[in-house]
Amino acid sequence: MSILIPTAQGADSLHRDALTVLQPGFVGTTPPDWLRRHLAAGLGSVALFARNVTDQRQLSALTAALREENPDILVAIDEEGGDVTRLEAGSGSSWPGNLALGAIDDPALTRDVARELGRALAACGVNYNWAPSADVNSNPGNPVIGVRSFGADPELCARHTAAWVEGLQSAAVAACAKHFPGHGDTAVDSHLGLPVVDADVDLLHSRDLVPFKAAIQAGAKAVMTAHIVVPALDTDHPATLSRAVLHDLLRARPEDGGLGYDGLIVTDGIEMGAIADTYGTAEGTVLALAAGADAICVGGGLADEETVLHLQGAIVAAVRAGRIPEQRLAEAADRVRRLGAWARDGGAGADRTEPDLAIGLRAARRALRVVRAPGQYCPPVTERPYVASFSPVANIAVGAETPWGVAGMLAARFPGTRAESFGPADAAPERLPALVAAVLAAAQDRRIVLVVRDVHRHAWMAAALEGLLAARPDAIVVEMGVPQAPPVGALHIATHGAARVCGLAAVEVLTGQPPALG
Repeated sequence: MSILIPTAQGADSLHRDALTVLQPGFVGTTPPDWLRRHLAAGLGSVALFARNVTDQRQLSALTAALREENPDILVAIDEEGGDVTRLEAGSGSSWPGNLALGAIDDPALTRDVARELGRALAACGVNYNWAPSADVNSNPGNPVIGVRSFGADPELCARHTAAWVEGLQSAAVAACAKHFPGHGDTAVDSHLGLPVVDADVDLLHSRDLVPFKAAIQAGAKAVMTAHIVVPALDTDHPATLSRAVLHDLLRARPEDGGLGYDGLIVTDGIEMGAIADTYGTAEGTVLALAAGADAICVGGGLADEETVLHLQGAIVAAVRAGRIPEQRLAEAADRVRRLGAWARDGGAGADRTEPDLAIGLRAARRALRVVRAPGQYCPPVTERPYVASFSPVANIAVGAETPWGVAGMLAARFPGTRAESFGPADAAPERLPALVAAVLAAAQDRRIVLVVRDVHRHAWMAAALEGLLAARPDAIVVEMGVPQAPPVGALHIATHGAARVCGLAAVEVLTGQPPALG
């Protein structure tokens, strides 16, 4: 259903509120005319992705243009640091992600990293960050959380979630703890399907909810819902669409069995497969608002005016049909505006100190876990090596455009470095012997560096690693995902993430000297 957007002067409160609760994306590095019109008519938020960012100067100009239409606009971005970066999608992040910070387990450092990341966002006019991930990565096979989590221990995740929230918000950038009530115990990516978390209520409270309680206590301005079904809480609806989850658990007062959260509740992307393929985006939007969500994230995949009009029209129709109480919509819109006012007022008085970019590398160094094979001497790499990177299919949250690994960094230091990448098809059982032979032939007498990511989740990768190490036990292994598999190789370096700074820290160890930072 599409409607004509009313002018800013003539918009009634219903249409304006329906627009305010949407958090849409758009295509391009400048605001399109349609987005400007909707901002003037009451749109409360805009979502930025890598497609909207080229550099700091451009991003600053973009956010300034958005504020010309609505000074209280929430400019949102999905900037977790680590593997999930939009500011530095073309180069890799200057900040290590959650797993690296959890491996160090220094909450003060986590707070400092988040503060500096917040300063970088604020310097570009971004005031609302869909981070941190507060998920406890209790399922090692999780295909979408992994290094985005601080770890598998609830208390560790809680103290670092709180520190990250505090650090980010000290830079006047609103934090958003996600994905409530916890996406860590899933084997399905909710971008693609609808996961089920089959945990009882006691386990949820002792594991998954612990970091969210810490985030709330730390003053997190927003909480993002998960597109997951938790039968112990609601057998019929995923959390995003469940009043039992959003109201009875998250919003209700502690004396009534809830967490007492009074900040903004925002959905994960409503166009993700878990919702869009099951309910449709319009129906998902209506059900989410009725259940207690205050804002609808949309735009990672749907990023045009037609989407905004379609969802606004669906909300208006649902209110008029009695499916969403008008007061519920007004309450949701008010929370969006209040957060926009907080971001405006906080931003006006925020510390504009330039971000300390060096802190990211310092943290990445501390996150390394280096294991040397007993009795085997492994000298530093001092001349052009051969680097084989084994690349799983990137999950949608990370994106395929962000580079990872150490091949480019080694090539910059040692011109003539040879590098190749391999995927699941290259290491299929029938092709594995040929792959091993080809790598050995290409490497010849060079040092071999094998770069992997979540080898414990990929049988083809583990088989390739085993075959190559059988032939060249002197090879070095760099694990840039979750280091769940036992360390192998003459030297094994676990970086706890694939951020650019994690690669730089690994290269320091590989070469025995600091890398050229340019």
